[in-house]
Amino acid sequence: MVKKVNKAAASAKAKSLNPAALAESVKASAQQIYLAGLAQFSKAQQEGGKVFEGLVKEGLAVQRKTQAVAEERISEVTNKAAGVANEVAAKATGQWNKLEEIFEDRVARALNKMGVPSAKDIETLISRIDALSKQVGSKGAAAAKPVRAAAKTTRAKAAAVVKKAAPAKRARKAA
Repeated sequence: MVKKVNKAAASAKAKSLNPAALAESVKASAQQIYLAGLAQFSKAQQEGGKVFEGLVKEGLAVQRKTQAVAEERISEVTNKAAGVANEVAAKATGQWNKLEEIFEDRVARALNKMGVPSAKDIETLISRIDALSKQVGSKGAAAAKPVRAAAKTTRAKAAAVVKKAAPAKRARKAA
């Protein structure tokens, strides 16, 4: 190769004296540069396709990894949000129950102040009535016939008392 360069340099010195030869030399050199560039472009184009396909494959792999990580993060966030929502719901239910108890207590006190009996009071009265009914039933069965006769005389006496005593009229309030 060194010999070729030396020959080319020697021929260039000889031709440098001749302008037409110099132009021909520059033209040949430019042609060689052009062909070398064209070959490099073709090679880059072939390899570029391969490189492009490789980059596409790498991009798909990165995309899959990114999606997997994103889905994992989303599931973590969803689980945390569900936990927080359950916790808030539990606290709200507890507060609602407390509020309901307070309301029921206040209503019960207000009804008690107005003289309305509570369910407990009514149950107590019912049990007392049942007990008294049993007592009356056991005593009434033994003396059932004499009570009827006495009831007739009692009615007659009550009617006589009503006729004798006239009811007193109530006084009206002055406005």
